[in-house]
Amino acid sequence: MKDTLKHLMQNKTLLIIFIVSIILIVILTVLYYSNKRKMEEMVTELNTEKMELTREYEELALDFSFQTDIDSINNQLEHERERIEQLIEEIKTIKATNASKIREYKKELATLRKVLKNYIIQIDSLNQRNQQLTQQNKEYQQKYTHIKTTMKVLTKEKEALEEKVDIASQLELKNITAQGLTSKNKTTKKTNKVAKIRICFTIKKNITAPVGEKTVYMRIERPDKSLLMQSLNDKFKYEGSEINFSSKRDIEYEGKDLDVCIYYKVDQGELMKGEYVADIFVDGKNIGTITFELK
Repeated sequence: MKDTLKHLMQNKTLLIIFIVSIILIVILTVLYYSNKRKMEEMVTELNTEKMELTREYEELALDFSFQTDIDSINNQLEHERERIEQLIEEIKTIKATNASKIREYKKELATLRKVLKNYIIQIDSLNQRNQQLTQQNKEYQQKYTHIKTTMKVLTKEKEALEEKVDIASQLELKNITAQGLTSKNKTTKKTNKVAKIRICFTIKKNITAPVGEKTVYMRIERPDKSLLMQSLNDKFKYEGSEINFSSKRDIEYEGKDLDVCIYYKVDQGELMKGEYVADIFVDGKNIGTITFELK
């Protein structure tokens, strides 16, 4: 009798274990397919998000395709458009499951839209100003049609005079030189020994130019057209835009010949062999250029 009871108890235990095992298998199977379905849905969603992101970048590239009457803005728009096309190619190559990368491209998209908005605001402002000038000119012509011929002559003379004054007041350079210097201030042309680049020149005497404190900016381009610079934040205004400079120096100009030297400190491995171009800027104008070679 005891053996029979013991046998029954063992069978009952096995049955319970079997039933629990079946339940666990069912639960695990349900969880597996549930997670698999969620993963598939997530991948599908990310794929859709990637396609939508690509489409938005392509639309943005078209938005940057407009042209203005200002060459500098057109060049910037072309630069941004090329950058967007490069980003589109990058997006196509990333995996849809790379959610963090997709978020980065979304942030970049928002930034580029702000850039486009700023361009549109600038252009709208220029267009509005142009419309105002056009309207003012129309009213002027209506009021003074009887002396239009005389005014045209006076306007041309005025423009010619302003151009002559502007040209006459622009500073000019002479005796411009460029040298590579070692850490011990010895001249050298070997790129692996150049610690700094020195550009020296004389700002010519000009009695028509405004005197006082001025800032001289220097830009040095490597043979591959890359700009030598210490920081992306080093910028100055030139032709309506902000561009980077390599180095700068404040001077006190008194209308007389003034000798100036500007130095650029070279980072290790920054230079390459070939022909360099250095441009000098004062009062928002390029007043001198020199090419020099490093070996």
